[in-house]
Amino acid sequence: MRIFIDLGHPAHVHLYRNFIKILSNKGVEFLVTARNKDVTISLLNAYNIPFVQVGNLSKGQIGIFKEWILRDIQIYKIARRFNPTYLMGLLNPTIAHSAFLLRKPSIIFNDSEPEAIRFPIADWVTTPFVDTIIVPDSLRHSYGAKEIRVSSYKELAYLHPNHFKPDFKILSNAGISRNEEFVLIRFVAWKAYHDISEGGFSLKQKLKLVKELSQYATVFVSSESLLPKELEKYRLPIPPQHIHHFLYYANLLVCDSQTMTTEAGVLGTPAIRSNSFVGSRDMGNFIELERKYGLIYNIHEPEKVIEKALELIEQSNIKKIWEKKRKQLLRDKIDLTSFMVWFVENYPESFEEFKENPEIQYRFR
Repeated sequence: MRIFIDLGHPAHVHLYRNFIKILSNKGVEFLVTARNKDVTISLLNAYNIPFVQVGNLSKGQIGIFKEWILRDIQIYKIARRFNPTYLMGLLNPTIAHSAFLLRKPSIIFNDSEPEAIRFPIADWVTTPFVDTIIVPDSLRHSYGAKEIRVSSYKELAYLHPNHFKPDFKILSNAGISRNEEFVLIRFVAWKAYHDISEGGFSLKQKLKLVKELSQYATVFVSSESLLPKELEKYRLPIPPQHIHHFLYYANLLVCDSQTMTTEAGVLGTPAIRSNSFVGSRDMGNFIELERKYGLIYNIHEPEKVIEKALELIEQSNIKKIWEKKRKQLLRDKIDLTSFMVWFVENYPESFEEFKENPEIQYRFR
C-alpha cells in the first residue's frame, strides 16, 4: 500500500503523525508533502517524518489563491510520479483534484462547518472531487453519502490517552515548579483562507488581557504572529512539539484559536475562546464541548473574557473538576487514529461496513 498525504497546517501534522507511524511499521509506504506554514516544517522534523516541501505561506486573498493553483499543479505532478493507492489530507483541494485526475480514491478529514465560514471556498472546490469524508458527529453540516460520521475530534488522533502521556519533566526543564499556577494565552495569525473577514483579539485587547491575568497567575503567551515587545517576556519557553504537555498542566487557556481550544477540552484544561466565529454560526465541536461537556467557554465579546478568566482562576480544585468532565468525554469518544488505521487498511470494504453498522467505531475507544 502507498499513501500520499498533503499537510497544509501544523494541526494536520498532529492528525496524521500517529497514523503514519503505525502504518509505516506495517510496511505501508508514505509520501508526505507539506506547506511551510507556522511550525508545520518544525513539527515534521521533530517527529522524524520525511516530507517534500511544496508552497509557502502567502499574504492576501490573491496571494492565497495563486498559491493554491501552483500547489494544485505541483501536488498532481508529485502524486503522479508516486502512484499512490490512496490520497489523504484535511479538506484539501489539492488532494481531491489530484486523486480525481489520477483516478485514485481520496479520503479526507474535515471538521470545519462550511456554514460557519464566510467564504468556504475550499469546501466548494474540494467536496465534488472527494470519495470519502470523515467528519466528527458534532459537525452540523452533512456531506450525505460521502461522509463517515465518527464520535471523535481530530484532536483525539493525538491527544487520546492511547497516544498521549503528559510529562511534567518537560515543564520542569522550562523552569516551572510543580505547584505553580499558570495560564496559557494563545493568539493566532488569522491569515488562512477560511479566516477571510474573521479575527480575534486586537493588539490593545491582547495587552490588557496579559496585564490583567498576570496579576493573578504566571502567564505564558504562544503566538503565530510576531509578539509585540511588551509581551516578549511572556513567550512560551518550550519547542512547539511539547505544547500539549504544557497545555495539559495549565490551569487555564485563554485564546482566539480554534484547534487549541479543542485540545484543551480533550485534555481537561479549562478554556475560554473568543473570536468572530463565536455565535449563532459557530462550529458543532465548540457547541458540544461547551453545552454537553462544560469543558470550554465560547465568548464573543473580548471585554467579557477577562471577567470569566478571573472567575476560573479563583475557583479551587478546578483541574479536578475538569478531569471528571474529561473522563465523561473520553467514555463517549473514540481513538481517531486507531479507527483511521482500520478504515484505511480495509478500504473500501470498511466504508460499506461502517455504513451498515456505525456502531463498529466503538471498538476503538
